[in-house]
Amino acid sequence: MGIERIIDKRSHDLGGGFVVGRVLPFHARRMVGPFIFFDHLGPLELAPGIPRELDVRPHPHIGLSTVTYLYSGRITHRDSLGYHQEIRPGEVNWMVAGSGITHSERLEYARAYGAEMHGIQAWVALPTEDEETAPSFHHLEGADLPEWDEAGVRGRLIAGEVEGLRAATQVHSPTFYEHWQMDAGARRDVTQAYPERAVYCATGEIEVDGTRLAAGRMAVLDGRSGGAVRALQPSQVMALGGELLGERYLLWNFVSSSKERLEQAAEDWRQQRMALPVGDDQEFTPMPAKAS
Repeated sequence: MGIERIIDKRSHDLGGGFVVGRVLPFHARRMVGPFIFFDHLGPLELAPGIPRELDVRPHPHIGLSTVTYLYSGRITHRDSLGYHQEIRPGEVNWMVAGSGITHSERLEYARAYGAEMHGIQAWVALPTEDEETAPSFHHLEGADLPEWDEAGVRGRLIAGEVEGLRAATQVHSPTFYEHWQMDAGARRDVTQAYPERAVYCATGEIEVDGTRLAAGRMAVLDGRSGGAVRALQPSQVMALGGELLGERYLLWNFVSSSKERLEQAAEDWRQQRMALPVGDDQEFTPMPAKAS
């Protein structure tokens, strides 16, 4: 008991040469709680004047919330609701796609000044009754995201509720998502309040229930048992999970409990029936011929 499965990140090109490490979905473990997508961005050193091809051009989503969280660098977000928001390290961009939204993610700061881009982008599936909710965007920082500092661990609650703390993030189902900065030798247990839990080592090296976990690896825990984490060197760790929502289908950037709804969203995008981001409507990402 303790660890159900270990998942290694796999290289995935977002287009234009921006390669990320994809952890979820994994063929044998598609979700952890409501988390259906988990990408490790970087670390990637970008020089001033980088080409626009590295940007993530306007693209659509339905049936999920996107979560962008950075360790370093900046990303410029624009969406079809009219939001224009620069995200910086330690802040959260939480976008509820619901019935449909489009957005772009530009590397404008790095293009002007250079930057080390490093962070995590995740998708959280919405409960069936909320899949068609009205889209919304939320930027959170400071007091919105509770922090703690204890015994060599500096923590931040990105979303949900854990150990009496609650983030201001608009979650739709029981969820927790934490960032721990751990000194060498520091220890912390993952909450056992949720049935689906995982630990991801972003930098450094940790031990989870006695099993070594190098950077770029996720340990999916076995139910509510186990979850003792010890840092073998200074490490950045993400702890995440929640209640399982039931089966979800993925088609490109769309998530739904209905395959028919996915096909409808894909056709809406092909026929350009979805509004592009305000202030960023001169180009878009075409629907891939073999989307999956």
